[in-house]
Amino acid sequence: MTEDVWKEFNKELLGFIKARVNNVENAEDILQEVFIKIHQNTNSLHDHKKIASWVYQITRNTIIDYYRKKKINTSESENFTELPEEMDESTRDFTKCIKPFILKLPYKYQDILLKTTYGNVSQKDYSLINNISYSAAKSRIQRARKQLNNMFVSCCNIESDLYGNILSSKNKNCDC
Repeated sequence: MTEDVWKEFNKELLGFIKARVNNVENAEDILQEVFIKIHQNTNSLHDHKKIASWVYQITRNTIIDYYRKKKINTSESENFTELPEEMDESTRDFTKCIKPFILKLPYKYQDILLKTTYGNVSQKDYSLINNISYSAAKSRIQRARKQLNNMFVSCCNIESDLYGNILSSKNKNCDC
């Protein structure tokens, strides 16, 4: 059964994982862990009609486990001036473009994006450190992402796939 699941889902799952993890090698490691878990737990699948949701649930849980392990193994740093270097080839070109846009945001949006989305501080920890509610932190991130998206749309024509992975872009005469 595992071999059939591999044939049907491996490329799709790798794209799903890559969209949530910034490192191709880590995404591939997570994919391997997913298929180990699938192999070990095939007897827990009771309704074979629901195999896709079962596979994706295992994948989501494995990604969550990855971030939990990462959080435990990394120490918090107060200065996040660089974006992660670990991006796959399809998004590496956009690294140069993201940071200038983030730096154009108001400070409170820059700070939360650099520390949570591109750093290793959880949203809950960020809210505690900055003495704001968890709900306010989540809202701030959403507003920052929306402003960032608006900047991208006004500057670049971006073509993405079904999963939001960037396939190509064309500059509209801006600074990126």
